[in-house]
Parts: sequence; structure tokens; C-alpha cells
Amino acid sequence: MFEQVFKNIDDVLHKDAGCTSELDYAEQTSWILFLKYLDDLERERAMEAELVGKPYEYIIDAPYRWESWAAPKATDGTFDHNKALTGDDLREFVDTKLFPYLKGFKQKADSPDTIEYKIGEIFGEIRNKVQSGFTLRDVLERVDELRFRSQKEKHELSHLYETRIKNMGNAGRNGGEYYTPRPLIRAMIQVTKPKIGERIYDGAVGSAGFLCEAYEYLRASKELTTSDLQTLQTKTFYGKEKKSLAYVIAIMNMILHGIETPNILHTNTLAENISDIQEKDRFDVILANPPFGGKERKEVQQNFPIKTGETASLFLQHFIKSLKAGGRAAIVIKNTFLSNTDNASVALRKELLTSCNLHTVLDCPSGTFQGAGVKTVVLFFEKGSATRKVWFYQLKPDRNMGKTNPLNDEDVKDFVKLQASFANSDNSWTVDAATIDPTTYDLSTKNPNKAEEVAARSPQAIIDEVLSLDNESAVIMTRIKAML
Repeated sequence: MFEQVFKNIDDVLHKDAGCTSELDYAEQTSWILFLKYLDDLERERAMEAELVGKPYEYIIDAPYRWESWAAPKATDGTFDHNKALTGDDLREFVDTKLFPYLKGFKQKADSPDTIEYKIGEIFGEIRNKVQSGFTLRDVLERVDELRFRSQKEKHELSHLYETRIKNMGNAGRNGGEYYTPRPLIRAMIQVTKPKIGERIYDGAVGSAGFLCEAYEYLRASKELTTSDLQTLQTKTFYGKEKKSLAYVIAIMNMILHGIETPNILHTNTLAENISDIQEKDRFDVILANPPFGGKERKEVQQNFPIKTGETASLFLQHFIKSLKAGGRAAIVIKNTFLSNTDNASVALRKELLTSCNLHTVLDCPSGTFQGAGVKTVVLFFEKGSATRKVWFYQLKPDRNMGKTNPLNDEDVKDFVKLQASFANSDNSWTVDAATIDPTTYDLSTKNPNKAEEVAARSPQAIIDEVLSLDNESAVIMTRIKAML
């Protein structure tokens, strides 16, 4: 049922002139879903208060509640078309009254970790793009069919929302940066083994895939007490996100997975001087796929001891500094990081190897990130002691990966199994840190167990790389034009 509702919503938005891509569909559906979720949450809390004889103070004032403008009901509970705003009246109410009202919550909120602050942050950053009030009316009525009451309903909705995020990635351009393949995330979590009571962080949170999967992992880790559930809700998952759309999607994704007030901050992580990070700001586990290929301005680079314009290298410095002593991290980064000869890359590899135990490097094949056209590795490390041995694993599925053959859980099963004991195999080997060149700290290595194979690339893989290069060229040209 829910799947059909989502499909119907997309079909309706597709006809609206203001929504032109999967990214627009996701953004517009997200703010509407958020308000429907908020209405269901308030109704549930009001009923709980009534059962114990206590008054309930609504977060949203009556004129702006879902039942007042989005889905008014008759006395028998059916939709009341006579009371429902539509056309220009609906669009004007949303744009000039609803959004400004909700945006004002940010100033009224006690702190950033409240639902009130999240409301103000979301509606201060996005806008209604649905140009037709009749289209918006149609979408509202379809979203009203959804329910967020039971855990089963939330689980089904979260699955559908994840599919929507994945489709954003497949849409190309900006979409891919929001989606990391879930099998890869799950493997990273299985290696880092987070525990209830530990604080988990992603400073480049995107769609919050790492935090959502970590939540699912911890929920299934043991029989949870009421205290455990409260800890998961409020003191476990933390993230930061710079981009407005990703921030909204991250909040909605975590809500659908069961975190009512996600600890996600809408901020530029790299704008923080890492020398200001104190012990209270550090985390037990860091899981992230920071954006690579970006170039940061000089004023941002001043926040880091190792100066570089490469976004991912700055994030890696931030993550190392943000780990507690004994903390574990799993970070996705371009494989060129292992061998780049520029001064910043050499200095950063030295910092990683001397201040952390880089115990595992997972070499991912082309096609792991659909449409990205780059090869990546995952760095697994612990803070507090120097590296002695590095265990490498070369992930080599028996097919060319791409949109029609994405990474799956079976592909990473052998890696997770062998990593537990750092076992050597046809696809894995160990390098002694003492053999690493102390002048370059070059970490690139070839599989000593196999002759180098030149794999035939599929036409789709070639197309994906060409499109990625086109996208990168377009970004560069845009920046050049802006400078002229």
C-alpha cells in the first residue's frame, strides 16, 4: 500500500513545473512527510497525556496543524473537501503563512537538540517548489493516507524512503553524494562493532545512512531495556551536514528509522577549527563517506594544521581529531589518497600512521559508487597507538558492478569474516608498518597473491565514468565563470 502511495506522489509531482528531478521529488515529499509525522507524533502524545489525566501542550498552534490546512476531517472522520484549501489559496497559505510560522521555531527553541529547533531549521532552509496549488492538494491527500503510528509502519516507510534516496543517487549530478551503498555501510559497522552507550558520529552525514544503519545494528545487538532505548534516542547518534537538502533528508530518514529528535546539526563541519575540539566533543565511533574532489577556500584551510584544498583530506583530519583515545573509525576515501605525492597527502598519511592504528584497508572496485567513476578505499583505524601492521583486502566481485549489478551483502561477506582475524587469503595480505617508506608513507600496494589482472570494463562502467568526468568539468567551469 505505502509503495503505491509513494509512486502516486511521484507521478503527481512529475506533472508540476516546479519539480524537475528526483532531488526535487525527495525534497518536496520530505517536508510534507515531516509535517504528517509531526501530526501523528503530537496526536500520540496527546492521547498518552489524556490517559494519565495530564494536559498536553501542542508544539504546533491550531491553525497550522495538519488537520487544519492539509487534511481537514468531517465529524465522521472522512476528508472534508469543503474546508480544504486548494489552488492559489493553498499555495499562498503555505508560502506566506505556514513556512514563515515554522521557520520562527528556530529562534524560540531552547537548544539545537529539540524538535522545535529542527522544525525551524528545516523550514528556514527549504521552500515549497510545488507551483500548482491543485498539485499540492493532491500530494497532501495522498500523504494523509500514510501512518507513522506503529513500528511496522515506520519500518516500511523507512525502506521506501531509502529507495527514494538511492534513486536520487542514480539521478546523477548532486544526487550521488547523498547515497553510500548500504551493504558497504553494514560491513563498516560490522568491523567497527559499535556498542550501546558509545557515541557515534558522521561529520558529513548526507542522508544519514551510516547513522540509520548503526541504529538498526544496535537495535538487533541484544534485548534492549528501556534505558537502552532512551540512550539510542538521545545520546548515541550525532551528525553534521552543510547542504540544506541533505540536512532535511537526513532528519526525515532518521525519524523514519525511529529516532524522534535526531542530533543532526546544519552546519559546515570544516568551518570549525580542529584545535578547538575538546574531550567532550569527541566520539567513540566515527563512520563517514566525506565528499571527495571538492576544493576548500584558504580561510577554511586555516582551521587545519595540514593545509590542503582537498575536502576529503580536511575531513580526515577532523575525524582523527574528533576520535576519543581508543575510538574506532571507518572512513571512505579516494584510493589516490594512498599514494598521492603532494606534501599534504604525505603529512596526512604520516599523521594517520603515527597517531592511529590503521589496521585495515578495504580496496573497493570500480562501480561501488554508481555514477561516481572513481575508485575508493575504506580506512579502518583506532586512535591512540601507532600502526604496526596494515591488513589489506581487495574486494573483487565476480562481475562488473554498476547500476544493474550493485554491491550486495554477499559481496562483502568474505571481507567481514576474514577481517575478524586479519587472515591472509587470495584477496587479502598484511604489510608490516616498518616496511613503509618513512619519506613518502606510501600505502599503495598490489596483491602479492595474484598476478595483476586487467578486467574488461563494461560499457555501462565506461559511460558512468564519462558522465562523472562531464559532471566534474561542469562544476569547474561554473567556478571559473563565477570568478570572472
